[in-house]
Amino acid sequence: MNLSRLVVMGAGAWGTALANSYASSGHQVTLWSIEADHVAQMQAERRNQRYLPDIAFHSDLIISADFELSCQTADLALIVTPVAGLRPTLARLAQTCPALPVFWACKGFEAGTGKLPHEVAEEFLAPSVGRGVLTGPSFAQEVAVGLPCAITLAATELTFARAWVAQLMHPRLRLYANDDVVGAEIGGAVKNVLAIAAGISDGLGFGLNARAALVTRGLAEIARLSEALGGRRETLMGLAGMGDLILTCTGDLSRNRRVGLALAEGKSLEQILMDLGHVAEGVLTTATVVERASALGVDMPITRAVHEVIQGRLAPRDAIEQLMTREARTEA
Repeated sequence: MNLSRLVVMGAGAWGTALANSYASSGHQVTLWSIEADHVAQMQAERRNQRYLPDIAFHSDLIISADFELSCQTADLALIVTPVAGLRPTLARLAQTCPALPVFWACKGFEAGTGKLPHEVAEEFLAPSVGRGVLTGPSFAQEVAVGLPCAITLAATELTFARAWVAQLMHPRLRLYANDDVVGAEIGGAVKNVLAIAAGISDGLGFGLNARAALVTRGLAEIARLSEALGGRRETLMGLAGMGDLILTCTGDLSRNRRVGLALAEGKSLEQILMDLGHVAEGVLTTATVVERASALGVDMPITRAVHEVIQGRLAPRDAIEQLMTREARTEA
């Protein structure tokens, strides 16, 4: 493994976990945040009290609010903000360090434009600038404490992806190269919606059989949308699709699954998000997925049902019953 200078942009749970993980494996890492007061607190306490309070920072991890210095001294930028933060971060990066390679770890569609992260990146990055997405089954808490994890690094150029896999992989964080950015992004975006569905089913006590059906048919929905947008079905059979979907639909650390569980209890969406204290991308993503699927003529009944529940037009129990009583059809 070649050691690199990395700037991780975004000090949420996942950004902090990645930064600490790479600092622990010998890379020179700067964790940047736009919030100066948050940076000052992390510098003083040597931990992210807001998002990962139990994880002490590695002694070599640099915490900074200086955007220009952080990216000018880096070989690679990892943008680990919510999707809403991707555009302003890319715009600033394009002005300050226009040739710096960049990977993003955002999952979802941009609100308003309905664009995937790579479509947003195309507005700011020159064609010659290497870019891609880091995605897959990865709870921040587990990566932060050094538990084994395997994820996908997808870039348009496979040679570029392979080169950075060689540099970023370490014994506790295994990476696989892929050149299907669309498929990888769709997997990461839509699995959050389906995790809400799985949480609803579990919260209503519908059992393991129902959850398995939702996960399996949900994967079929993801694959259909991915193909319609130019992605490859086989990508969804790997970490970026099936792996991330299984984790998010079944893991107790899944924020989107917790949203579904709370909806099943009859809580309002506003109260759920307030109690959560973190971003649950599936809530923001659902409407855009429905819109893009409808425009492309892609059938996504589970996603539509989740959307109806979130909008308050359908009760959680009725949504599951509606899915179970749809017209019979062949599986393939």
